Amino acid sequence: SIKHLHCDCAPSPTSAIRYLATKCINRHRTRVWLMPWGSNRCQQVHSFDEPLAKMLDANDIVFAVHVPLPNKEMSPWFQYMLAVLQFDIAFKMINQIEDDVIVTIDARLAYRDDLKSEWITKFHSVEQRPLKCTFAVPKTYENEGRFYHCDPVPLMEMGNVVHKYFLINLRLPVNDTVNVGIGEIKDIHVVGIHQNGGFTKVWMSMKTVFTPWIFVATAWYWHRISIMARPPVLLEKVIFALGISMTFLNLPVEWLSLGFEWTWMLLFEDAQQGAFYSALFCFWIIFCGEHLMDQSQRNRLSAYWWQVGLVVFGSSVLLIFDLSERGVHLSNPFYSVWGSNFGTNVALTFIIVAAISVCLYFFSLCRMVCCVFRNIGGKVQQLPAMPEARRLRYKGIIFRFKFLMLVTLTCAAMTVIFFILNQVSEGHWQWGDYTLQVHSAFLTGIYGMWNLYVFTIIFLYAPSHKHNRNKSIDSQHTGKPESQETQLACGEQGPTEAYRITGKMAED
Repeated sequence: SIKHLHCDCAPSPTSAIRYLATKCINRHRTRVWLMPWGSNRCQQVHSFDEPLAKMLDANDIVFAVHVPLPNKEMSPWFQYMLAVLQFDIAFKMINQIEDDVIVTIDARLAYRDDLKSEWITKFHSVEQRPLKCTFAVPKTYENEGRFYHCDPVPLMEMGNVVHKYFLINLRLPVNDTVNVGIGEIKDIHVVGIHQNGGFTKVWMSMKTVFTPWIFVATAWYWHRISIMARPPVLLEKVIFALGISMTFLNLPVEWLSLGFEWTWMLLFEDAQQGAFYSALFCFWIIFCGEHLMDQSQRNRLSAYWWQVGLVVFGSSVLLIFDLSERGVHLSNPFYSVWGSNFGTNVALTFIIVAAISVCLYFFSLCRMVCCVFRNIGGKVQQLPAMPEARRLRYKGIIFRFKFLMLVTLTCAAMTVIFFILNQVSEGHWQWGDYTLQVHSAFLTGIYGMWNLYVFTIIFLYAPSHKHNRNKSIDSQHTGKPESQETQLACGEQGPTEAYRITGKMAED
């Protein structure tokens, strides 16, 4: 059985329902749809040990599963539907499971929206999956009848659930070369996984609220930038890009998917997350780098070529992996990149390489944050020589800037953890028996943290024209030109006081 490692402090965003496939008889091997229950249910065998079953050929058996259970119906609020197979295979000395065996599955899927209409064929495909089973006790005659422990086998992934009822018919065709050495199959269980409707409503409500909030903040920020007398600096540009990517991630297109059969929704959601991840990771590197006083070249994207290159490389790897899996699902939901040992190795390699890239990025970010704090410490040592009013003002600025850097590091750590857990959660049933369940509290918490963080950055780093006018008046009274105090290495006025006082050529 699939075991879930989780705490009960928050509900899960997904539900997993186990169905026992009904063994239907199809002597003529026609393409009719076989129902496991109801008034027109198929002729069944309850066990392959029955006398009737012994008179049948393996090709006469069709495993039928109706989704959902009787007296229930599916809903568009479920967003997506996955199906995973688990085989009950008994050990027999004369019919053992061979090493590296492949099981061939003739899979068909149909749907209908009421209990009286005919089933409409949706997809049909013949797929191959590696069958990985272990036997915990010695393989002797005394242990015949015991069951193998088999890893779950991915069957299907659909990007929408717009119909009320689904019917899955599976057949394991047998001949001299197909499905040989797969052991004595007793039963097949289908585990259906879908998103909970309650979580979907909460998630879509959050996106609906956050979308106008971040959009208005981003538009206001760029308006403040555009009316400046100088061109925008690199940090301002990347903050604007971050606001756009956050708005793109917030777009609640799921509302439209409730009424349309959009099979590409999962792929679109991955594209939203990928764009936001790339913008967020690039922002963190540039945000820290632009506040380093010993940075030889500031306000240039080329100064961060290897960190940005690492982000682009990791994003490209995940994009290729996503297109190879969910892109094909648009035309064939039964396809799986995990369907062969080669595909499994390639998929694992892509995920591991992306995870390594993320970890290297995080270590690089931590190093840059340490350098920023060290440089800020040098500014703190100069505070006693300043006039009292300026010293108090700079103390407040440095304190707020340190706090913002710590929040940035915390947000980065939580994002990296979320990214890794999300990849593990999506692929858990391909890898074995144990899963790591990501709960709704963690998902909504991370999502809310992103929006609050982006809004805070936009608000704090928007140029304050009123503050600039006050500084000009103060410089006229003191006789000290403002540029001497606020000059950047690039020779332009920066967006905030924190940005200016950490400049390479700033003088206090």
